[in-house]
Amino acid sequence: MILNETQAAIRDEVRKFAQERIAPRAREFEQAKGYPAELFEELAGLGLMGMIAPEEEGGAGADYVSYAASLIEIAAADGALSTILSIQNSLIVSGLLKDGTPTQRASFLPSLISGRMIGAFALTEAEAGSDASALRTRATRAGSGYKLNGAKQFISSGRTAGLAIVFAVTDPSAGKRGITAFLVRTDSPGYSVERIESKLGQAASDTCALRFDDVYVEGEMRLGQEGAGYSIALSNLEAGRIGIAAQCIGMARAALDAAARYAGERKSFGAPIFSHQAVGFRLADLAARLEAAHQLVLHAAAMKDAALPCLKEASMAKLVASETAEAVVSGALQTFGGYGYLEDFSVAKIYRDVRVCQIYEGTSDIQRMVIARELAREATAHD
Repeated sequence: MILNETQAAIRDEVRKFAQERIAPRAREFEQAKGYPAELFEELAGLGLMGMIAPEEEGGAGADYVSYAASLIEIAAADGALSTILSIQNSLIVSGLLKDGTPTQRASFLPSLISGRMIGAFALTEAEAGSDASALRTRATRAGSGYKLNGAKQFISSGRTAGLAIVFAVTDPSAGKRGITAFLVRTDSPGYSVERIESKLGQAASDTCALRFDDVYVEGEMRLGQEGAGYSIALSNLEAGRIGIAAQCIGMARAALDAAARYAGERKSFGAPIFSHQAVGFRLADLAARLEAAHQLVLHAAAMKDAALPCLKEASMAKLVASETAEAVVSGALQTFGGYGYLEDFSVAKIYRDVRVCQIYEGTSDIQRMVIARELAREATAHD
């Protein structure tokens, strides 16, 4: 699809900011394993911390195509930062907009959308990764509120966040219908970061193991109804998967652009290596695959804008974009030869950063399961 004038203008503005303010410092952020607080406020000034939130809630009121296009540009500058933005928009802000009470929205949205607060989505556990119905964290009644006890694993921004949406079991006998969501301030007594994981890539986005030891949560901090946690967790899958798919496109594009520039400058046997079929054809194939994945992402975003069911399309976009991105970045690294393996060139960092995209926000296997289930349902409906 072709972006309209407004969407293209948003993309161009974000691209300019990303290339001027983020890309030159991406290695610095990686080494520091974090970002300065003022960067989030700069991003908020562009509307990027609440892109799809309506203007009356303080957001940018943008559409999902603009959101996807913006994430692509941020990811092209720094993959880890695009992860934080994706979670902030598609899981935290969207979760509050959809299921938060007026008081909850008034309490947290201004800080989240202004970039003064980062959010974390605390769903995954060590024994409950893709199977969210197997949670062991418990929430028991305590007066007018609840006490949370348990642990979470692989939580992005667990250290940085000021607010976490935490999923816990309130009725162990009810299976997935016994899960409830809570808004937990990370300075609450009993909330602790047990470990900051040392990762292959995306070091600037902290990923943590969390513990909850008798964390008291007021009743008015419950998100949605008791027992509605599982449906809340699943309700933002479309936006979340579109966001991660978009980040894949951005990282892959940055690697391919770097490889193409290098191929035009590097000479071998008296000519730029781009002129050798082994290199030129490889880059041509990668560019074609990347554009196909790019269009799949924009299509899913356009369906979301049209308020059409698009879980299948979002899963397709996430599956294809994440697997294509790894292939594109690997091919880009190969184009650099030995230099691609050195930290002096950006492609090594991108290679590390992009691999996780086939794991978080639903593994590739989970995406295939979702797509197959939807195909089976559609086939039955046509009988």
